Amino acid sequence: MPPVAGAVAEIDWTRPWYKPFARVGAALAGALQAGADLRAALCELSARQGLRNARGLPLRFVSQAELPAGTAYEAHIFATGAVPTRDNLHDVFNALVWLHFPQAKRALNRLQAEAIAAAGVQPRRGALRDAATLFDENAILFLSTDGRLESALRGFGWHTLFVARRADWEAAGCAVVPFGHALLEKLARPYKALTAHAWPLALPPAAGGELPGTLDAAVAASLERRALSSRDFAPLPVLGIPGWCDANRDPDFYADAAVFRPGRRAAAA
Repeated sequence: MPPVAGAVAEIDWTRPWYKPFARVGAALAGALQAGADLRAALCELSARQGLRNARGLPLRFVSQAELPAGTAYEAHIFATGAVPTRDNLHDVFNALVWLHFPQAKRALNRLQAEAIAAAGVQPRRGALRDAATLFDENAILFLSTDGRLESALRGFGWHTLFVARRADWEAAGCAVVPFGHALLEKLARPYKALTAHAWPLALPPAAGGELPGTLDAAVAASLERRALSSRDFAPLPVLGIPGWCDANRDPDFYADAAVFRPGRRAAAA
């Protein structure tokens, strides 16, 4: 059994952050343990969904060796529909996000490819590619139709967001869905300071940890209508999310200012 099969088999798909991906993730884990090739299994899942890249080409998962030397990863996906995929958890989670958020991933890939076409591959990515990479690697979708909760998130109002308004999380008045594949990889071994880049969306959460049916389209539309910038994100220490950590039932959990920082404005006050 290849090492990636063992790594995927160790994932606890019942954890709240993995629930949106659990059905496909657990099936993939079973296929890998039975001897399936990772890329072949992913290509079969992609073909069943009829997934395509931003240029309308069939989305395929291929060996990293198929990425030509000197070609940017994002540009290659945009040009060919082929996603170079290594035998590791990082790339497994990237594939799972493609399978669950194909419209959003297409929008991100188009933005990245257009930035590369305009400026070439530079030592520094530039503002747009930086923001797109942050989204791709570390975004978490913050879903709520209550603007006061988004204001608490953006204003570092941790007590309001997680203690005073805790019932909103428990009653599905707000929720989060991980999107970044590096974030999903880190959540295999979570730690208190683990912080995501939150992307607020004015959408009601679905019940039971499922993905809202319109979420993929809403994320893609938000990427298309905003001039994507790293300033659009809000930091969110993910183990502060109610239900994600038993220890955060105690309000003192949020007193750790090294993790739940007050923000520049509150610190100055």
